[in-house]
Amino acid sequence: MELLQLQYFITVARMEHVTEAARSLHVTQSSLSKTIQRLEEDLGSPLFDRTGRKMRLNAYGHSFLRRAERALFELEQGRQEIKDLTSLEHSTLELAVTTASTLPNILREFRKKMPNVQFHVQMLNTQEMVTLLQRGEVDFGLSSPPLQSDDIECQVVYVDPMLIAVPMGHRLANKKSISLIELKDEWFVGVKRGYGARDLVDALCESAGFVPQYVYEGDEPARLSALVEAGIGIAFIPSSARNSKGDIQYISVEDHELAREIALLSHKNRYFTHAAKEFREVVIAYFEELSKEEN
Repeated sequence: MELLQLQYFITVARMEHVTEAARSLHVTQSSLSKTIQRLEEDLGSPLFDRTGRKMRLNAYGHSFLRRAERALFELEQGRQEIKDLTSLEHSTLELAVTTASTLPNILREFRKKMPNVQFHVQMLNTQEMVTLLQRGEVDFGLSSPPLQSDDIECQVVYVDPMLIAVPMGHRLANKKSISLIELKDEWFVGVKRGYGARDLVDALCESAGFVPQYVYEGDEPARLSALVEAGIGIAFIPSSARNSKGDIQYISVEDHELAREIALLSHKNRYFTHAAKEFREVVIAYFEELSKEEN
C-alpha cells in the first residue's frame, strides 16, 4: 500500500466523482482509476459502488476512509513537528471561526508577539469547522456554541451576553432592558441558520412564544450593525461586537439568560507548533482581560 494510493482514495471518497477528483489532483482519470483499483486489489475488496463516473463509498469504503484519514493526519502532524523543530521557514497558522467579532483584536495581539507568522482564517459554520478540525486542516477553531467530540478539545474562553440592537429613533431605543416577547412583531436581520448565535436566539424566542421574522439572513455577522443602523431591521448582537461609533442603541434582555459561549477548539492529537501554542495563550489572555473589563 502506497501513500499516493491513500491520498487519491481520500480525494475520490470526498468528491465521489472521478472527473472532479482527477481535476483536483491534477492527474488523468485513467491514472486515478488505476490507482484506486490497485488499492482495492491490495485490500482484497471493492471500496466503491460505481455508476458511470460517480463512485459512492460502500460499507468497506466508509470503514477504510476513517483509517486512511487518521493515517494521513498523523503523517501531517509529523511533518509539522519536523518543520517546527528545524525552523527552516516561517509558520502559517490555520484558523477557522464561526464568530469573528473578537478576531481582529486577537490577531493584532498575536502579531505583536510573532510578527513573522502568517495566518489564514476561514469563516465557517459549525459542521464545516468540525470537518476541518478532524482532518487536521486547521490548527484552531473559535466557535460559538462550544461542541463536544471524542477527538476535539473544547475550552470555553468567554461568556458573551447577547444584546438587542435597534436604530436610533426606534420605538424601543429609550429602553435599557426589555422582555423578549416585546420583540414578537419586529423584523430582524441576522446570520443564516447553522451559526451558533442564530440557533441560540431562535430557540429562546420560540420558548418565549414567537418565531423571529427575518428580512435578511446572511453569512457576514459584521454586516448586521450597518443594516440595523440603516433601519432595515433589528438584530441580536453579541456584547463583544458592539459598535460604539454607530447610531445604534443596545438593549439587554431582562427575562432570559441570553448569552453565547465562545470556545477554542483543537484536535486532541494535533501537534502544536510554537506559533500555535503562542496563539492559544493570546486567545486565553485576551478573553480574560475582556472579562475583567466587564466586571
